[in-house]
Amino acid sequence: MAEPSLAVRRKSRPGSVRKRSRAPVQPSAVCSPVARKRPSSGGEGPPAETPCSNDSEEDMFGNYDSFYGNDSLLAQVDDIEHKYLQDKNMDVKASGEIIHGNLQSGIHQKKQDNFSTSENTAVLKTDKADAFQMDGSDLVDSSQEPTESILDDLPSSQLLYFEKMHERSSGSRTSPASERRNKCVTSSSDKTRSPSSFCPDAEHRNRRTDFSSDSKCDLFKAESLKDHLKSAMTGNAKAQTLQVSKTKQLKEAVLSEEICVAQKTIESSSVDIGPFYGLPTKVKDLFRQFRGIETLYEWQHDCLMLESLQQRKNLIYSLPTSGGKTLVAEIIILQELLCRQKDVLMILPYVAIVQEKVRGLSSFGIELGFLVEEYAASKGRFPPIKRRIKKSLYIATIEKGHALVNSLIETQRIDDLGLVVVDELHMLGEGSRGATLEITLAKILYTSKNTQIIGMSATLNNVGDLQKFLQAEYYTNNFRPVELKEYVKIRDTIYAVDSKTENGFTFSRLLNFKYSSNLEKADPDHIIALVTEVIPKYSCLIFCPTKKNCENVASMVCKYLKKEFRAHREKEKQDLIKNLKNIGNGSVCPVLKQTIPFGIAYHHSGLTNDERKSIEEAYSTGVLCLLACTATLAAGVNLPARRVILRAPYVANDFLKKNQYKQMIGRAGRAGIDSAGESILIVQEKDKHLVQDLVNSPLENCYSNLLLELTKGMQSLLLSLVGLKIAVTHEEVDNFMCSTLLGVQQQLLSKEKSLSEIIKDGLENLIEKGLLKGRISEKEHNSKCTLTITPLGKATYKGSIDLAYCNLLYRELKKGLEGLILESNLHLLYLATPYDMTFNCSPDWMIYLRQFNQLSAAEQKVADIVGVPESFITKKASGQAIRKNVDSAVVNRLYLSFVLYTLLKETNVWSVSEKFNMSRGYVQNLLNSAASFASCVLHFCEELEEFWVYKALLTELTKQLTYCVKTELIPLMEVAGVLEARAKQLYNAGYKTLAHLANANPETLVKTIEHLSRRQAKQIVSSAKMLLSEKAEALQEQVEELLKVPTDIPGTY
Repeated sequence: MAEPSLAVRRKSRPGSVRKRSRAPVQPSAVCSPVARKRPSSGGEGPPAETPCSNDSEEDMFGNYDSFYGNDSLLAQVDDIEHKYLQDKNMDVKASGEIIHGNLQSGIHQKKQDNFSTSENTAVLKTDKADAFQMDGSDLVDSSQEPTESILDDLPSSQLLYFEKMHERSSGSRTSPASERRNKCVTSSSDKTRSPSSFCPDAEHRNRRTDFSSDSKCDLFKAESLKDHLKSAMTGNAKAQTLQVSKTKQLKEAVLSEEICVAQKTIESSSVDIGPFYGLPTKVKDLFRQFRGIETLYEWQHDCLMLESLQQRKNLIYSLPTSGGKTLVAEIIILQELLCRQKDVLMILPYVAIVQEKVRGLSSFGIELGFLVEEYAASKGRFPPIKRRIKKSLYIATIEKGHALVNSLIETQRIDDLGLVVVDELHMLGEGSRGATLEITLAKILYTSKNTQIIGMSATLNNVGDLQKFLQAEYYTNNFRPVELKEYVKIRDTIYAVDSKTENGFTFSRLLNFKYSSNLEKADPDHIIALVTEVIPKYSCLIFCPTKKNCENVASMVCKYLKKEFRAHREKEKQDLIKNLKNIGNGSVCPVLKQTIPFGIAYHHSGLTNDERKSIEEAYSTGVLCLLACTATLAAGVNLPARRVILRAPYVANDFLKKNQYKQMIGRAGRAGIDSAGESILIVQEKDKHLVQDLVNSPLENCYSNLLLELTKGMQSLLLSLVGLKIAVTHEEVDNFMCSTLLGVQQQLLSKEKSLSEIIKDGLENLIEKGLLKGRISEKEHNSKCTLTITPLGKATYKGSIDLAYCNLLYRELKKGLEGLILESNLHLLYLATPYDMTFNCSPDWMIYLRQFNQLSAAEQKVADIVGVPESFITKKASGQAIRKNVDSAVVNRLYLSFVLYTLLKETNVWSVSEKFNMSRGYVQNLLNSAASFASCVLHFCEELEEFWVYKALLTELTKQLTYCVKTELIPLMEVAGVLEARAKQLYNAGYKTLAHLANANPETLVKTIEHLSRRQAKQIVSSAKMLLSEKAEALQEQVEELLKVPTDIPGTY
């Protein structure tokens, strides 16, 4: 695949030998296959349509006015005939054969000339010579053979005579040259096509050249060659012109075989459209232009050339973090989109990573002609639009990827999905999200035999189970572009991690940093000593157990740093603070205001989306040199560092897992910048033995979570299997479950009950909940009874609603129909507030009462309708005893609805977080979750006719929650990577619509918009172009569908 494109080598005659050349004429689509134009190495331009020849004005003699007006031609033919008959020892049939052999050479050369000069022909691959070319040693040299050039000038309508002559003579005798030629043609044809089924013209050609055995007689006894030519040409002249001329038929006959061969070759090698792993050279240039990648690592080349990939087998590959796994996946994705012309689904673990990948690949989509569609939070169409021409790359979170696959299965379009790529495959073993990922992959494996699955991860252990589940090959390599050195610090001593020693550690060095008594108290773990060895020249990450610890570490470090640290890129750091102040509408976090001048910041979920993005950009460009962060950064966006410090071997209160440890230290070392990366784990004496076990233990195994996550796992899977009609009996469900990861691991995970019994219990539970209808036999587990899904069940799986809440949601929506308060959107917001957020909510009762009193009378009725009376809130705020029992989940949910209601009115996360005494990160997370849940409730209502009224209401509410900005900014925020602060900048600079952004000049944007790098400007423009293209395509699809002529119009046949 990586080889340069190969062309057929043909033996061509000099131009002087040919007296005239025939214009190449393409065969009619009716008579022979249309030769398709092979894409160029640049990969641009659609395949050209093959024009049909028009013979209405074409001379039937192939540009000769009259054979009577050209006596020399017949005389020459007569001379040729006599010349070969003069030798009395020559057998007559052999004479005919020699003439025919030369004729065939001439005919074949013409076929190649016609074929090669055609604009729409394909370039065929051969190694040494054309498979159809005859051995020159068995034939008279064409340069010395007058007959070849003379016969080359014969009118095309007469060439069939020689084929006829050959048919008769070949019955008696075949020359060695002919035998070799026929053998060559046969072997070539066998490799590329079946004799008759592939080429529609084959039957037509055979019929014209096939004669019965009765007609086999001596050609030269019947008539001379000259007489036969005269007779045939005269007959042609007298005959009426057919609707399809004989010239056209002849040319089609001449071209048909090679066209068939070419088309078959194109189909068999359509995956190879260029020299860069089957991709056009332009792709390599784009990687150089957009990513700065000049060459691939050796392992990447080896992986791409794996036989399993060439054969489209499923593949799992595992390498250390920063090894370059993503690049391999992207090349495979481009091969699927461009070469095989199939859609691709890429599943990523987090919304932020999805958005980053959409930004990064949109520029490739613009240049190479495919669409990039975002499926995260509330974004994404179900089912996706079926594109006419362009193929789509769906980039999705785990949950949205599952919903997308469901919609493709339901609309019988799952085979349109040629490839599924899963990043962080080890997440199969992580809670409810792992269960959802397992369900998604199991459905793809079961319903589509044509969809390839590629999984990648840095932390896999029980690969055998995953291979069996995904029916996949496995590739692994320990390559890292930058060497990683692992260390552990105990007190003031640093040890190197060495698995060869008995305790796993070897002494490395003592810390060389003078601590005062005050500093020793403030920094007992010697963090300052560790970070000052690398910053500000190099970057450093400190992973902390909690969010509060991140802020404390950042504050402590900057207090004891020397003032020289402030001078490093001082202006850019002041610009960052100014930018954060704009994001917060005048407010900026006091901790960040204190730490940023020293090049230090914290990074955790307590930041808003805009703040997090600004800090990440500042760190990537070197303005910030130290981030104190939580473990989520290790699994999120790619922010490498020269040194990674683990503040403690804990995540919150849980001891560190090997997978988490590997992901964190994997951030150490930046390819192309650092010669080495190093990680230092700070350990207390009490944890020493645990840490020894940690660094020397293998990675954790990946186990199915379908049983642990009951409502989001097993029951959700069973419901969708019946709903999608993948499996509708107990027996069919059993068969399906055997193909899941749980099925592979059932002996490990389901020891108390058999898998069949677990399935039976799950189905019965769904029937009890009213989500399925049917009967499960007590005696026969493999019941043949067909199960069907209820409308509520269908709405539940299509809305991706947790089965634990589906009945509650239905009741609340039903109750809302009786008296939906529409004076404001408070009532709707309550219905769209996620259930799972209520458990972590602890209302401030004074704030609760204050917010309630600020509501209008109609809005206060909402509290009564949902079951939270005013008296309850008043008594709680005043500390009085409560006699009446009120559901705490409803109380908490209404409180969160107040937060969302205030947020939509003020559109400022900072002011709302202060008003409700919540962290701004929590408010941001609530907003994101509410937008996603509102989208789910919308899809739930779409499946239930009784909830028709909610459809329009929830569509608008979802949009408001998704962007939470003033209406005029929404078109700009639809672009991947443009958040509120950036949207305001763009709007104020005159970029007010999507079209403005799509047609903007990146250089002008850099000059106009503050704190915008050239790379960011290019990504914004590319993302805007991609979104505009996607919307235009969607509208074109609607137009095409609208104008399509129905096939079942009454009275038509």
